[in-house]
Amino acid sequence: MSTPEERLDALGIALPEPMKPVATYVPYVMTGNLLFISGQVSASAEGRMIGRLGENMELSAGQQAARQCGINLISQCKAALGDLSRVKQVVKLGGFVNAHPDFKDIPQVINGCSDLMVEVFGDAGRHARSAVACPVLPLGVAVEVDAIIEFTG
Repeated sequence: MSTPEERLDALGIALPEPMKPVATYVPYVMTGNLLFISGQVSASAEGRMIGRLGENMELSAGQQAARQCGINLISQCKAALGDLSRVKQVVKLGGFVNAHPDFKDIPQVINGCSDLMVEVFGDAGRHARSAVACPVLPLGVAVEVDAIIEFTG
């Protein structure tokens, strides 16, 4: 059985440095055996993935943006836990999509993040989820996702 880090390597994903907060909050909070990760936006070392689904961004680009949010969530998780093998369960994701009022494929956008969690954590990556549309997101990004993770000692 491979580790989450080995699965990331197999997927060709190198985790970026965890993103710094852009306002008055912390990147994550640990309480008991739960890790609450603040919303991670669709941004990479190349820059922010900006756009509005159904206006100037297609579904596939939105899914890539959500996948980048997932990579950023995993980066914060690694910073918090040190070892991704400590992830017992991805409990819940909250997905927010910058979308035109006529765009209805919000769940399919957030699948970009959800699918990554399963690819990296296997069955422990299966989670509850919400996916909502927003008229605008911080920094003009296309997608933001937050997470609740259960971890072991």
